[in-house]
Amino acid sequence: MTARLTGTLRSPETLRSTVEARHRRGAVPAIIAGIGAALPDRVVTNADLEARLDTSDEWIRTRTGIVERHHVPPGQATSDLAVAAAEAALSNGRMTPGDVGTLIVATTTPDNPVPATAPRVAAGLGLTCAAFDINAACSGFVYGLRLATTLALSGDPVLLVAADTMTSVVDPTDRTTAVLFGDGAGAVVVTADSRGQFGPFDLGSAGVLADLLVVPAGGSRNPATTSTVAAGDHGLKMQGREVYRNAVAHMVESCEAVLTDAGLDVDDVDLFVGHQANVRILDAVATRLGIPGNRTHATIDRHGNTSSASIPLALADAVEHGRLAPGATLLLSAFGAGLTWGSCLLTWVQGPDDE
Repeated sequence: MTARLTGTLRSPETLRSTVEARHRRGAVPAIIAGIGAALPDRVVTNADLEARLDTSDEWIRTRTGIVERHHVPPGQATSDLAVAAAEAALSNGRMTPGDVGTLIVATTTPDNPVPATAPRVAAGLGLTCAAFDINAACSGFVYGLRLATTLALSGDPVLLVAADTMTSVVDPTDRTTAVLFGDGAGAVVVTADSRGQFGPFDLGSAGVLADLLVVPAGGSRNPATTSTVAAGDHGLKMQGREVYRNAVAHMVESCEAVLTDAGLDVDDVDLFVGHQANVRILDAVATRLGIPGNRTHATIDRHGNTSSASIPLALADAVEHGRLAPGATLLLSAFGAGLTWGSCLLTWVQGPDDE
Protein backbone atom coordinates (compact mmCIF):
# COMPACT_ATOMS: atom_id res chain seq x y z
CA MET A 1 0.00 0.00 0.00
CA THR A 2 3.04 2.25 -0.08
CA ALA A 3 2.53 5.59 -1.86
CA ARG A 4 -0.81 4.61 -3.31
CA LEU A 5 -1.32 7.33 -5.90
CA THR A 6 -2.93 5.20 -8.58
CA GLY A 7 -6.61 5.18 -9.47
CA THR A 8 -9.11 8.00 -9.53
CA LEU A 9 -11.69 9.43 -7.20
CA ARG A 10 -15.13 10.64 -8.18
CA SER A 11 -14.96 13.74 -10.37
CA PRO A 12 -15.18 17.16 -8.66
CA GLU A 13 -18.39 17.88 -10.57
CA THR A 14 -20.02 14.68 -9.35
CA LEU A 15 -18.88 15.29 -5.80
CA ARG A 16 -20.22 18.85 -5.71
CA SER A 17 -23.58 17.72 -7.06
CA THR A 18 -23.95 14.86 -4.57
CA VAL A 19 -22.53 16.27 -1.34
CA GLU A 20 -25.93 17.46 -0.14
CA ALA A 21 -27.52 14.12 -0.96
CA ARG A 22 -24.78 12.37 0.96
CA HIS A 23 -25.33 14.29 4.22
CA ARG A 24 -24.69 11.84 7.00
CA ARG A 25 -25.99 11.29 10.48
CA GLY A 26 -23.84 12.53 13.34
CA ALA A 27 -22.00 15.15 11.25
CA VAL A 28 -21.47 18.79 12.18
CA PRO A 29 -20.88 21.74 9.80
CA ALA A 30 -17.13 22.35 9.85
CA ILE A 31 -14.21 22.26 7.42
CA ILE A 32 -10.44 22.18 7.27
CA ALA A 33 -9.80 25.73 6.15
CA GLY A 34 -6.03 25.37 5.91
CA ILE A 35 -3.45 22.59 6.09
CA GLY A 36 0.32 22.57 6.49
CA ALA A 37 3.23 20.22 7.08
CA ALA A 38 6.79 20.40 8.37
CA LEU A 39 9.54 17.80 8.09
CA PRO A 40 13.17 18.04 9.22
CA ASP A 41 15.71 18.45 6.44
CA ARG A 42 17.70 15.37 7.44
CA VAL A 43 16.57 12.23 5.61
CA VAL A 44 17.65 8.88 7.08
CA THR A 45 17.46 5.99 4.61
CA ASN A 46 17.35 2.28 5.27
CA ALA A 47 20.92 2.13 4.00
CA ASP A 48 21.94 4.59 6.71
CA LEU A 49 20.41 2.33 9.37
CA GLU A 50 21.83 -0.79 7.75
CA ALA A 51 25.31 0.66 8.25
CA ARG A 52 24.95 0.81 12.05
CA LEU A 53 22.27 -1.73 13.03
CA ASP A 54 21.82 -5.45 12.56
CA THR A 55 19.18 -4.98 9.87
CA SER A 56 18.83 -4.61 6.11
CA ASP A 57 16.94 -2.51 3.61
CA GLU A 58 15.08 -5.62 2.44
CA TRP A 59 14.05 -6.56 5.99
CA ILE A 60 12.75 -3.05 6.74
CA ARG A 61 10.87 -2.68 3.45
CA THR A 62 9.27 -6.11 3.66
CA ARG A 63 8.07 -5.81 7.23
CA THR A 64 7.22 -2.12 7.46
CA GLY A 65 7.05 -0.57 3.98
CA ILE A 66 9.44 2.17 5.11
CA VAL A 67 12.20 3.39 2.80
CA GLU A 68 13.23 6.58 4.57
CA ARG A 69 12.28 8.86 7.42
CA HIS A 70 13.16 12.38 8.65
CA HIS A 71 15.14 13.04 11.85
CA VAL A 72 15.51 16.36 13.65
CA PRO A 73 19.04 17.69 14.10
CA PRO A 74 20.44 18.37 17.57
CA GLY A 75 18.74 21.37 19.15
CA GLN A 76 15.47 21.12 17.18
CA ALA A 77 12.42 20.32 19.30
CA THR A 78 8.78 19.39 18.81
CA SER A 79 7.67 23.02 19.16
CA ASP A 80 9.96 24.09 16.31
CA LEU A 81 8.29 21.66 13.92
CA ALA A 82 4.87 22.61 15.28
CA VAL A 83 5.39 26.31 14.63
CA ALA A 84 6.54 25.64 11.06
CA ALA A 85 3.53 23.42 10.31
CA ALA A 86 1.14 25.93 11.91
CA GLU A 87 2.53 28.79 9.84
CA ALA A 88 2.08 26.71 6.69
CA ALA A 89 -1.53 25.87 7.60
CA LEU A 90 -2.41 29.49 8.29
CA SER A 91 -0.83 30.59 5.01
CA ASN A 92 -2.67 27.86 3.13
CA GLY A 93 -5.95 29.02 4.66
CA ARG A 94 -5.15 32.69 3.96
CA MET A 95 -5.33 33.49 7.64
CA THR A 96 -3.16 35.29 10.15
CA PRO A 97 -2.32 34.11 13.66
CA GLY A 98 -4.74 36.71 14.97
CA ASP A 99 -7.65 34.77 13.46
CA VAL A 100 -7.01 31.83 15.79
CA GLY A 101 -9.22 31.46 18.85
CA THR A 102 -7.70 28.29 20.32
CA LEU A 103 -4.48 26.36 19.73
CA ILE A 104 -4.31 22.61 20.40
CA VAL A 105 -1.06 20.66 20.16
CA ALA A 106 -1.34 16.88 19.94
CA THR A 107 1.98 15.37 20.95
CA THR A 108 3.50 12.53 22.92
CA THR A 109 6.98 14.10 22.80
CA PRO A 110 6.60 17.55 24.44
CA ASP A 111 9.55 19.93 24.66
CA ASN A 112 9.52 19.48 28.46
CA PRO A 113 7.49 17.46 30.97
CA VAL A 114 6.35 20.86 32.31
CA PRO A 115 5.05 23.17 30.87
CA ALA A 116 2.86 22.09 27.98
CA THR A 117 4.27 22.66 24.51
CA ALA A 118 1.23 24.51 23.12
CA PRO A 119 1.89 27.84 24.90
CA ARG A 120 5.43 27.79 23.51
CA VAL A 121 4.04 27.17 20.02
CA ALA A 122 1.55 29.99 20.54
CA ALA A 123 4.37 32.32 21.51
CA GLY A 124 6.27 31.31 18.40
CA LEU A 125 3.27 32.41 16.36
CA GLY A 126 2.81 35.61 18.32
CA LEU A 127 -0.38 34.37 20.03
CA THR A 128 -1.69 34.69 23.59
CA CYS A 129 -4.92 32.71 23.01
CA ALA A 130 -5.96 29.56 24.86
CA ALA A 131 -3.32 26.91 24.18
CA PHE A 132 -3.09 23.38 25.54
CA ASP A 133 -1.65 19.94 24.80
CA ILE A 134 -3.40 16.61 24.39
CA ASN A 135 -1.60 13.27 24.48
CA ALA A 136 -3.30 10.32 22.85
CA ALA A 137 -0.05 9.16 21.21
CA CYS A 138 -0.57 8.18 17.56
CA SER A 139 -4.33 8.78 17.88
CA GLY A 140 -3.75 12.38 18.92
CA PHE A 141 -4.75 14.02 15.65
CA VAL A 142 -8.15 12.29 15.51
CA TYR A 143 -8.76 13.03 19.19
CA GLY A 144 -7.74 16.63 18.50
CA LEU A 145 -10.16 16.93 15.59
CA ARG A 146 -13.01 15.96 17.92
CA LEU A 147 -12.09 18.81 20.25
CA ALA A 148 -11.33 21.26 17.44
CA THR A 149 -14.67 20.83 15.69
CA THR A 150 -16.57 21.26 18.96
CA LEU A 151 -14.67 24.45 19.81
CA ALA A 152 -14.89 25.83 16.28
CA LEU A 153 -18.68 25.54 16.26
CA SER A 154 -18.91 27.77 19.31
CA GLY A 155 -16.23 30.33 18.51
CA ASP A 156 -13.26 31.35 16.40
CA PRO A 157 -11.10 29.12 14.19
CA VAL A 158 -9.13 26.41 15.98
CA LEU A 159 -5.54 25.65 15.04
CA LEU A 160 -4.74 21.98 15.61
CA VAL A 161 -1.10 20.94 15.36
CA ALA A 162 0.03 17.33 15.62
CA ALA A 163 3.78 17.18 16.14
CA ASP A 164 6.19 14.55 17.37
CA THR A 165 9.96 14.09 17.49
CA MET A 166 9.89 10.37 18.07
CA THR A 167 13.66 10.13 17.82
CA SER A 168 13.80 11.78 21.24
CA VAL A 169 12.18 8.71 22.86
CA VAL A 170 13.55 5.94 20.64
CA ASP A 171 16.73 4.05 21.52
CA PRO A 172 18.87 4.46 18.38
CA THR A 173 20.50 1.09 19.06
CA ASP A 174 17.19 -0.82 19.22
CA ARG A 175 16.61 -2.16 15.74
CA THR A 176 12.99 -3.09 16.50
CA THR A 177 11.99 0.56 17.00
CA ALA A 178 14.77 2.69 15.49
CA VAL A 179 13.81 1.64 11.95
CA LEU A 180 10.15 2.57 12.43
CA PHE A 181 9.97 6.12 13.66
CA GLY A 182 10.51 9.54 12.15
CA ASP A 183 9.93 13.16 13.14
CA GLY A 184 7.40 15.59 11.69
CA ALA A 185 4.42 17.87 12.20
CA GLY A 186 1.12 18.52 10.48
CA ALA A 187 -1.40 21.27 11.18
CA VAL A 188 -4.96 22.16 10.22
CA VAL A 189 -7.21 25.14 10.81
CA VAL A 190 -10.76 24.01 11.63
CA THR A 191 -13.63 26.45 11.16
CA ALA A 192 -17.40 26.26 11.32
CA ASP A 193 -18.74 26.18 7.77
CA SER A 194 -22.01 24.82 6.38
CA ARG A 195 -20.26 23.61 3.21
CA GLY A 196 -18.52 20.80 5.07
CA GLN A 197 -19.21 17.93 7.44
CA PHE A 198 -17.15 16.48 10.28
CA GLY A 199 -18.13 13.30 12.04
CA PRO A 200 -19.32 11.06 13.38
CA PHE A 201 -16.35 10.19 15.59
CA ASP A 202 -15.49 7.00 17.42
CA LEU A 203 -12.81 7.23 20.12
CA GLY A 204 -11.67 4.57 22.55
CA SER A 205 -8.96 3.35 24.90
CA ALA A 206 -7.70 0.24 26.70
CA GLY A 207 -5.39 1.30 29.50
CA VAL A 208 -5.04 -2.27 30.75
CA LEU A 209 -2.75 -2.81 27.74
CA ALA A 210 -0.64 0.29 28.28
CA ASP A 211 2.57 -1.71 28.65
CA LEU A 212 2.39 -2.94 25.06
CA LEU A 213 3.85 0.38 23.91
CA VAL A 214 5.51 2.43 26.64
CA VAL A 215 8.49 4.49 27.77
CA PRO A 216 8.99 2.83 31.17
CA ALA A 217 10.75 5.66 33.04
CA GLY A 218 10.69 9.41 33.33
CA GLY A 219 7.17 9.94 34.68
CA SER A 220 5.66 9.94 38.16
CA ARG A 221 5.28 6.15 38.17
CA ASN A 222 9.01 5.61 37.68
CA PRO A 223 10.93 8.91 37.94
CA ALA A 224 14.27 9.34 36.21
CA THR A 225 17.30 8.15 38.14
CA THR A 226 20.82 7.17 37.23
CA SER A 227 19.62 3.56 37.37
CA THR A 228 16.74 4.09 34.90
CA VAL A 229 19.09 5.86 32.50
CA ALA A 230 21.69 3.09 32.76
CA ALA A 231 18.99 0.47 32.16
CA GLY A 232 17.77 2.20 29.01
CA ASP A 233 14.30 2.68 30.45
CA HIS A 234 13.80 6.05 28.75
CA GLY A 235 13.54 4.47 25.31
CA LEU A 236 10.28 3.31 23.76
CA LYS A 237 9.51 -0.37 24.37
CA MET A 238 7.12 -2.18 22.06
CA GLN A 239 5.57 -5.64 21.94
CA GLY A 240 5.24 -5.63 18.18
CA ARG A 241 3.08 -8.69 17.59
CA GLU A 242 0.44 -7.64 20.12
CA VAL A 243 0.50 -4.03 18.94
CA TYR A 244 -0.14 -5.21 15.37
CA ARG A 245 -3.01 -7.44 16.41
CA ASN A 246 -4.70 -4.75 18.50
CA ALA A 247 -4.12 -2.02 15.92
CA VAL A 248 -5.84 -3.94 13.13
CA ALA A 249 -8.73 -5.10 15.29
CA HIS A 250 -9.50 -1.72 16.86
CA MET A 251 -9.05 0.34 13.69
CA VAL A 252 -11.39 -1.94 11.74
CA GLU A 253 -13.98 -1.94 14.52
CA SER A 254 -13.73 1.84 14.92
CA CYS A 255 -14.10 2.49 11.19
CA GLU A 256 -17.12 0.20 11.02
CA ALA A 257 -18.65 2.07 13.97
CA VAL A 258 -18.46 5.50 12.32
CA LEU A 259 -19.76 4.18 9.01
CA THR A 260 -22.70 2.53 10.77
CA ASP A 261 -23.41 5.66 12.81
CA ALA A 262 -23.33 7.75 9.62
CA GLY A 263 -25.59 5.40 7.69
CA LEU A 264 -22.87 4.82 5.08
CA ASP A 265 -20.84 1.89 3.82
CA VAL A 266 -17.35 1.56 2.39
CA ASP A 267 -18.57 2.36 -1.13
CA ASP A 268 -19.30 5.90 0.11
CA VAL A 269 -15.67 6.43 1.19
CA ASP A 270 -13.62 8.27 -1.43
CA LEU A 271 -10.31 8.08 0.43
CA PHE A 272 -9.10 6.18 3.49
CA VAL A 273 -6.17 7.67 5.40
CA GLY A 274 -4.96 5.58 8.31
CA HIS A 275 -2.23 6.20 10.84
CA GLN A 276 1.06 5.55 9.06
CA ALA A 277 2.58 3.02 11.44
CA ASN A 278 3.30 0.01 9.28
CA VAL A 279 2.27 -0.89 5.73
CA ARG A 280 1.07 -4.31 6.88
CA ILE A 281 -1.34 -2.70 9.35
CA LEU A 282 -2.64 -0.32 6.68
CA ASP A 283 -3.11 -3.12 4.18
CA ALA A 284 -4.82 -5.39 6.70
CA VAL A 285 -7.26 -2.68 7.80
CA ALA A 286 -8.14 -1.68 4.23
CA THR A 287 -8.58 -5.32 3.19
CA ARG A 288 -10.85 -6.18 6.11
CA LEU A 289 -12.95 -3.08 5.47
CA GLY A 290 -13.13 -3.83 1.75
CA ILE A 291 -11.50 -0.58 0.64
CA PRO A 292 -9.50 -1.01 -2.60
CA GLY A 293 -5.95 0.29 -2.90
CA ASN A 294 -6.89 3.10 -5.26
CA ARG A 295 -8.99 4.65 -2.50
CA THR A 296 -6.20 4.73 0.11
CA HIS A 297 -3.29 7.11 0.61
CA ALA A 298 -0.02 6.25 2.30
CA THR A 299 3.23 8.06 3.06
CA ILE A 300 4.76 5.44 5.34
CA ASP A 301 7.49 4.80 2.77
CA ARG A 302 8.79 8.38 2.98
CA HIS A 303 7.95 9.44 6.53
CA GLY A 304 8.03 6.33 8.70
CA ASN A 305 5.86 6.42 11.81
CA THR A 306 5.57 10.06 12.92
CA SER A 307 3.01 9.28 15.63
CA SER A 308 0.29 11.97 15.92
CA ALA A 309 1.66 13.81 12.88
CA SER A 310 1.22 10.93 10.45
CA ILE A 311 -2.38 11.53 9.35
CA PRO A 312 -2.11 15.31 8.77
CA LEU A 313 1.19 14.74 6.93
CA ALA A 314 -0.56 12.18 4.73
CA LEU A 315 -3.49 14.56 4.15
CA ALA A 316 -1.13 17.36 3.13
CA ASP A 317 0.60 14.92 0.77
CA ALA A 318 -2.75 13.89 -0.71
CA VAL A 319 -3.55 17.55 -1.36
CA GLU A 320 -0.18 18.02 -3.04
CA HIS A 321 -0.85 15.05 -5.33
CA GLY A 322 -4.34 16.24 -6.24
CA ARG A 323 -6.14 13.37 -4.56
CA LEU A 324 -8.70 15.41 -2.59
CA ALA A 325 -11.51 16.92 -4.63
CA PRO A 326 -14.11 19.18 -2.98
CA GLY A 327 -16.93 17.08 -1.61
CA ALA A 328 -14.87 13.91 -1.16
CA THR A 329 -15.75 11.75 1.83
CA LEU A 330 -12.66 10.87 3.87
CA LEU A 331 -12.34 8.14 6.48
CA LEU A 332 -9.53 8.68 9.00
CA SER A 333 -8.43 6.10 11.55
CA ALA A 334 -5.59 5.86 14.06
CA PHE A 335 -4.26 3.61 16.79
CA GLY A 336 -1.57 4.33 19.35
CA ALA A 337 -0.03 3.84 22.76
CA GLY A 338 -2.35 4.02 25.69
CA LEU A 339 -3.83 2.01 24.12
CA THR A 340 -5.91 4.55 22.18
CA TRP A 341 -7.76 4.54 18.88
CA GLY A 342 -10.09 6.77 16.96
CA SER A 343 -11.82 7.20 13.61
CA CYS A 344 -13.92 9.86 11.92
CA LEU A 345 -15.50 10.87 8.65
CA LEU A 346 -15.19 14.27 7.04
CA THR A 347 -16.23 15.98 3.84
CA TRP A 348 -13.29 17.64 2.16
CA VAL A 349 -14.01 21.33 1.57
CA GLN A 350 -10.78 23.15 2.15
CA GLY A 351 -11.43 26.85 2.58
CA PRO A 352 -10.45 29.57 0.09
CA ASP A 353 -8.40 27.36 -2.24
CA ASP A 354 -11.53 25.39 -3.16
CA GLU A 355 -13.75 28.38 -3.81
